[in-house]
Amino acid sequence: MDTAIKSDSFYRRLLRFREKHIKEKQFILLLSFLVGIFTALAAWVLKWLIHEIELFLTDNFDVTGANWLYLIYPVVGIFLTGLFVRNIVRDDISHGVTKILYAISRRQGRIKPHNVWSSVIASGITIGFGGSVGAEAPIVLTGSAIGSNLGRAFHMEHKTLMLLIGCGAAGAVAGIFKAPIAGLVFTLEVLMIDLTMASLLPLLISCVTAATFTYITTGMEAMFHFNLDNPFVVERIPYAILLGIACGLVSLYFTRAMDSVEDVFRKYSNPYVKLVIGGVMLSVLIFLFPPLYGEGYTTINLLLNGTSLDDWSNVLDNSLFYGHGQLLLVYLLLIVVFKVFASSATNGGGGCGGIFAPSLFLGCITGFIFARFCNQFDLGPYIPEKNFALLGMAGLMSGVMHAPLTGIFLIAELTGGYDLFLALMIVSVSAYLTIIVFEPHSIYSMRLAKRGELLTHHKDKAVLTLMNVENVVETDFAKASPDMDLGQMVRLISKTRRNLFPVVDGQERLLGIVRLDDIRNIMFRQELYHRFKVEAFMVSPPDKILRTDTMDIVMRKFDDTKAWNLPVVDEDGRYMGFISKSKIFNNYRQVLVDFSAE
Repeated sequence: MDTAIKSDSFYRRLLRFREKHIKEKQFILLLSFLVGIFTALAAWVLKWLIHEIELFLTDNFDVTGANWLYLIYPVVGIFLTGLFVRNIVRDDISHGVTKILYAISRRQGRIKPHNVWSSVIASGITIGFGGSVGAEAPIVLTGSAIGSNLGRAFHMEHKTLMLLIGCGAAGAVAGIFKAPIAGLVFTLEVLMIDLTMASLLPLLISCVTAATFTYITTGMEAMFHFNLDNPFVVERIPYAILLGIACGLVSLYFTRAMDSVEDVFRKYSNPYVKLVIGGVMLSVLIFLFPPLYGEGYTTINLLLNGTSLDDWSNVLDNSLFYGHGQLLLVYLLLIVVFKVFASSATNGGGGCGGIFAPSLFLGCITGFIFARFCNQFDLGPYIPEKNFALLGMAGLMSGVMHAPLTGIFLIAELTGGYDLFLALMIVSVSAYLTIIVFEPHSIYSMRLAKRGELLTHHKDKAVLTLMNVENVVETDFAKASPDMDLGQMVRLISKTRRNLFPVVDGQERLLGIVRLDDIRNIMFRQELYHRFKVEAFMVSPPDKILRTDTMDIVMRKFDDTKAWNLPVVDEDGRYMGFISKSKIFNNYRQVLVDFSAE
């Protein structure tokens, strides 16, 4: 008890010291530095955990044939992760980036404290045991949770919490990939944090701090080793465009297929049924195609650094296809087809992971297949396989995440492939332009967009997203019943300054409305007071607003009806209040001021 009092007292003194001696802007910079440090540390712990588990489980595998333990490890990993999530965390921690977007748009930048550590442990177990997902999205959620909870600990306002969430995400990408520029760009493109002078410096501090920490702890080498043996030439531009289109189509397949497969898993509520379906699917796929085990970065390094069929055929190690190098293209094509099922089975079965690594993995294989196919069938000038494998990584990331700049800078920083910058731009833009023809939202944002809960760079839509029905509904309207006569209605009118009256039954269900203007011509004729009932002169409202409607839907109903007031009801039709345009405009103006202020 005494310790708690002392701790609480120290905490309050710390808050008072900060408020008295450190200005707000300076303190935000200090917080962004701490966010960068803590996020990079969490990223290092996660990568270490994955490496140690995977090394312990697979170090003695026979590369010359199939390994039956591939049928067991993934199921065990998903099972352990499920137990951890259900019994310790007791909350859904999957789809990390989607959770961040939801926290920004609907929770005023508040992320639950357990997300600071839960995703690290869960994804470490999942991926270490073979889950075919990436560690990056969980660490992005971890970084954002660190930023959010650090800001809340010092009572920062929600606008600052949103910025600190961005700092955490930027630091996570910068730290885990050693890519500070990509971390900054990812936050702007994917999380859609507005770039202002007030936000630029904190984001940069988090990125540089996280990347520096990772360089100190893991060395100065880029994440993937890459040597440019064949510089990019103008004659290959048409092939770069075609590769971008191919990456866009593969991105579309990946996005749509993952969404569909995860919808199947959502139909089952029993976690053990999900485990059986997801575990069996994942284990069989990994047994047949061992490159699907874990993040797949070993395969990426093989394709980026191989120079001959003998080098590339190492991808077939540990599988039934070992020694059949002539089947390499068919084998890789099958991996492209089945990777989405492996990733979906991992998360759907109860595992935890993201789609950063699957995007890079698929992109590398897609680029390699494209170049190898062109060379094998002599379809033009020589296409360097390793170069196009690198370009494919940028193309898939741009398409899946709808983030061309992130794809460009991340791949350049991951591999040191800055000499291919023009080609990276061509492929990324081509992939992005291809997928937006079919899918306007990224794999992260599509579900929130369907529910109208996605915050975007469009200021008007962003402000409407930040608003909600509960904040603008007015409840001080006098209610009438359908059995009241005109005299009783007049007495009700005399007690209020409103000119609109909801008519409800005994269960509070809205039956109609009475407008003062509609009865003004008879309300002073006392001989009619007992002749007319409310149900005779009430009218149906031009439309009704559900309390679950987004503000975008609310504004659309106002535009369609040209009404100034509309009633709000719950899912059972019970009356909740009215929303007026004037109330919306006042609330909109206040939110816009808060949202736009630097």
